[in-house]
Amino acid sequence: MKIILSKKKLIKFIHNEKNLGFIPTMGAIHLGHISLIKESNKICKKTIVSIFVNKPQFSKKNDFVKYPRVIKRDISILKKSKVNYLYIPQVKEIYPTGINKKIKINPFSKQLCGKFRPGHFKAVVDVIDRFLKIIKPKKIFFGEKDMQQLKIVHDFIKKNHPRTIVIGCETIREKNGIAFSSRNVLLSEKEKKIAGKIYKFLLSKKLNIINKKISLNSVNKKILKFGVRKIDYLKLIDINKLIMPYIKRNKYKIFIAYYLKKTRLIDNI
Repeated sequence: MKIILSKKKLIKFIHNEKNLGFIPTMGAIHLGHISLIKESNKICKKTIVSIFVNKPQFSKKNDFVKYPRVIKRDISILKKSKVNYLYIPQVKEIYPTGINKKIKINPFSKQLCGKFRPGHFKAVVDVIDRFLKIIKPKKIFFGEKDMQQLKIVHDFIKKNHPRTIVIGCETIREKNGIAFSSRNVLLSEKEKKIAGKIYKFLLSKKLNIINKKISLNSVNKKILKFGVRKIDYLKLIDINKLIMPYIKRNKYKIFIAYYLKKTRLIDNI
C-alpha cells in the first residue's frame, strides 16, 4: 500500500489508472469501511482510500475535536485489507482558498439531519467534489447507513461528475444490530446495549408503522424510555420518492437520529 501525503505525488501515481475505486473516509476505520473496500477490490482494478477529518461538516467545534483519530491503527487495517493507495492530505491541499459557498445540492438536504445540522451536507458534497477532481475515480463507494448523504451525494455526482459511478453498499451491523460507525467508540457498553434495543424494536415494529397499526408518536415515546436523551427525528420515508426521477415501486425506511448522552447516532431500517 502506497501512503501518499501530497496531491502532486498522488496524481503522478494514479494518472494511468483506468478502473480505480475510491472510498472517502474520516478515519477510525471499522467493518463498515472494510465492506466498502471489499466491494471495490471485487469490481475495480485498484482501490484508493482517503483519510481526512473534514472540519466544515461539523456544526460544533467540540465534535470536530472529539472525533476519533487513530491513524496508526487505520494504516494497519487498510494494509491488511489490500488497499493500493492511501491518501492523507493536509487541509491546505483540499481547501487552498477556503470552502465553496456556491455549491448547489438537492433540496432533500434540508430535511432530516439537514434541519439539525445546517450546512452539513453542503460541506460533505464540497469535500467530495474536491476529492473527485483530484482522483477522478471510475467508482466511488458509500454505505447505506448514511442514506440521506448517499442520496444527496449521488444526485450531485450524477450531475457534476458523470464519469464516476456511485455504488451504495449495504449497512454493516454489530452483533446486537447497531450499525458500525466511527462514533461507536464513544459509547459505553450500556449505551451500546440501548442502541441495539432500539434497532431491534424498530425492526420489529416497521410493518406495523407502514400499515399504520401503530403511530410514530407512540414508538417515539417507547424509544425515549429505553434511556435515550433526545430524538432529533423519527420518520417513515419512501426512499424511492426522495429525489427525481422517482421510482414507482414503494421502498420504505424508518429514519432516526437520537442521542445517547452526548453521542448522536443515526440509522435507517
